[in-house]
Amino acid sequence: MTRRGLLLGAGAAIAGIRSALAASRESFLTAADVHVAGYPTVEAMRWMGEKIARETDGRLGVRVYHSGQLGRENDTINLARFGVLDITRVNMAALNNAFPATNILSAPYVFESTAHMRRALDGPVGREILRRFEARGLIGLAFYDSGARCFYNLHRPIHEPADLHGLKLRVPPSDMFIALGHALGGNPTPLSYGEIYSALQTHLIDGAENNWISFDTSRHFEVARYWSQSEHSYSPEALLMGKQRFDALSAADQELVRTAATESVTYMRGLWDRAEEASKAKVIAAGVHVNEVDRAAFHRVTKPLLESYLRDPGLDELYRGIRAAA
Repeated sequence: MTRRGLLLGAGAAIAGIRSALAASRESFLTAADVHVAGYPTVEAMRWMGEKIARETDGRLGVRVYHSGQLGRENDTINLARFGVLDITRVNMAALNNAFPATNILSAPYVFESTAHMRRALDGPVGREILRRFEARGLIGLAFYDSGARCFYNLHRPIHEPADLHGLKLRVPPSDMFIALGHALGGNPTPLSYGEIYSALQTHLIDGAENNWISFDTSRHFEVARYWSQSEHSYSPEALLMGKQRFDALSAADQELVRTAATESVTYMRGLWDRAEEASKAKVIAAGVHVNEVDRAAFHRVTKPLLESYLRDPGLDELYRGIRAAA
């Protein structure tokens, strides 16, 4: 297809989404998520919408389009920036290239645990990174969990980085994650989330990395039967709103949206903790082989990658703030 054809196709797609959402805009904020109904982030956005509707006596709410109905994460970021979509929930990996400050949240072994990540995101580091989205047409509303990311594959247990050598691994379309795949000796293959199942099924890729809930709800465990508890990244999610739409709200509605988003984090975390345990139990009961890894070996191999990012003084300052919350 020619470049002109691609641009025309993209324009037509945006026009179609704009038309489909137009009827919702008067009383609803439109929100997108690639995850399925019932996923903690989807349900947290619904909770947020219910709170906004109660506080405004139904004048304003949130209509959530789940399961990637409005496109991939990268698509929804741009739709929000250009005012076509109001709110999107995306993983930090989808933001790494365009918003450099987010790299520190995706980098390997920056966080020690979910509790550490939550403390850091609830503090000055989290507030600073949310603030930086505004320079490029987005309002950072909140951070949601995405769990500890671990490797899973079709062929064998991964105990140390050498076991990844030669494996074609799906990674998010982020320079950080591509570099991480190379550092570990794998063959990193950027693919969107929705393409992973078929790529595993057809052996286009040998494996991927994600959290327990996504491994379960995406049904990847039906194909990839080896899970290795590497916990190499806690790359969280961002809840973002298009600045155009946010600025069009009254000051009172802006404050309500921010408050509802912040309060939805507590609700999401409760859902996340319960769902994570349930997903882990489900896939183990289904016969997935689970093993621990040599975490020290993974730390050693990925340390130079982290240090290369910390040469940026801004990222180093954020990193020191994260470590202070450990």
